[in-house]
Amino acid sequence: MRIRKYDVDYTRRRLMHNMAMGLGAGVLMPLDKLWASEAGLQDLTKAYPEEAFSIEAQTKGKIKVGDIIDANNLEHVEHLLSPTFIQQIREDGRRIRIGKPETDITRMFTHQNLQKTLENKASGYLAQFDSTGNVVGPDGNPWQGGFPFPNPKNAEEIQANAALSWGRADANFYAVRQRDFDSNGSQQYAYDFAWVELQMQARMDGKAFRGHKDEIRRQTVYFETSDEVKGTSFLSIWKYDQREIPDLYGYLPQFRRVRQFPANQRFEPLIPGATWFLTDPWAAGDPMRTWGEYKIVERKPMLGTTSGNFAQKNDNWELPVQEDNPKYFDLELSMIPDVAVVESKPIGYPRAPVSKRHAYFDVRNSTYTSCIRFDLQGKPWVDFESGFGYYQDGDRMVVGHDGKHPAWSWTYVMSYNLQNKRMSRVDHPLSAAGIRSDFQMDEDYMYDSYLTTSAQQALGRV
Repeated sequence: MRIRKYDVDYTRRRLMHNMAMGLGAGVLMPLDKLWASEAGLQDLTKAYPEEAFSIEAQTKGKIKVGDIIDANNLEHVEHLLSPTFIQQIREDGRRIRIGKPETDITRMFTHQNLQKTLENKASGYLAQFDSTGNVVGPDGNPWQGGFPFPNPKNAEEIQANAALSWGRADANFYAVRQRDFDSNGSQQYAYDFAWVELQMQARMDGKAFRGHKDEIRRQTVYFETSDEVKGTSFLSIWKYDQREIPDLYGYLPQFRRVRQFPANQRFEPLIPGATWFLTDPWAAGDPMRTWGEYKIVERKPMLGTTSGNFAQKNDNWELPVQEDNPKYFDLELSMIPDVAVVESKPIGYPRAPVSKRHAYFDVRNSTYTSCIRFDLQGKPWVDFESGFGYYQDGDRMVVGHDGKHPAWSWTYVMSYNLQNKRMSRVDHPLSAAGIRSDFQMDEDYMYDSYLTTSAQQALGRV
């Protein structure tokens, strides 16, 4: 019999203490110490007690790895789940499988981003907020790439980690398959599109792409199907200054022109049937400083999906769905030793139909598992749940941005309307309707073909 050194509540108590004292991540030792080398990050049990990773310890032996959670045994894990998971399992027939926890943080980043972060730390290149609330380097210039706050001490540092570089890479080209379901689980809409991201700054080479020093990123959504929206695209041009609302341009084939949209378009669906808005993705769909009143409202071990699930994907990277309930992917959740629930409010959008959001961040890499937005009455409205993973399963590997190491990326999204039980189920496949995910696409090609208003015009005519 193994004698536990720490009880199951020790980690929660210690995390709350650290938060109150303005300390960073880690329980047994500061996570900051493990960032001294890649080898140190490969064993997170040095920073967190074993009990924080153990579903058996957290449920007093009632649940173990491999078990299926449904309405019949939900009570044993409710304290480890967000309110959305509880509602979905109890009221909507969702099931989840318990997977093995991840204790190697090097599998929770793109390799280039991790190496850049280690280099920054070794050289003393540390992030800070300037007088405007923007992230800058120690010289006061725009951040030169890598993870800005590897040992976040408060809600703002966690949010900055999420906001500065969404996919933890200079460029990402994703094929996306979206299926929208009504409350009864009947499919209503089907879309296939490209999601294109290109960092203008905060890049691994420390330079501004094509001299765009006043921008942080450009991002485009381009729809290939269905026929009703084919050729439609939306381009967001983000300023480096996180107080500025991005310029949003849309090409609508029926009008054969590009038009600029107002800021409140960020709080409306882009296409019929979608439950998500532009404000939702990455738990950072708007510039950080257009939201405010950041605070951590809870911090504890929880179940989530910031690692794993790639093993379940087939050769086209498609996830299985629940056979009797196609609204939901058939997924594994695993123990995360340190989850911070970050609350924020949309201070830059006086007409926003949102009162606040709660983002559930895995503090180890500041990646979210869920982001719940609330309506103006303060009621939970939509949860933008996402999964992430290391794209390797034994000898089966998808090469990442550096052309050598496995990719790390998002694996799925389920955007669930808690008020009417409608679902947008979104997968990250290798290929969808002729669009192909590519972690190594030429950046100049991406910019010229997808990330300008003239490119939008050309895409719409194809």
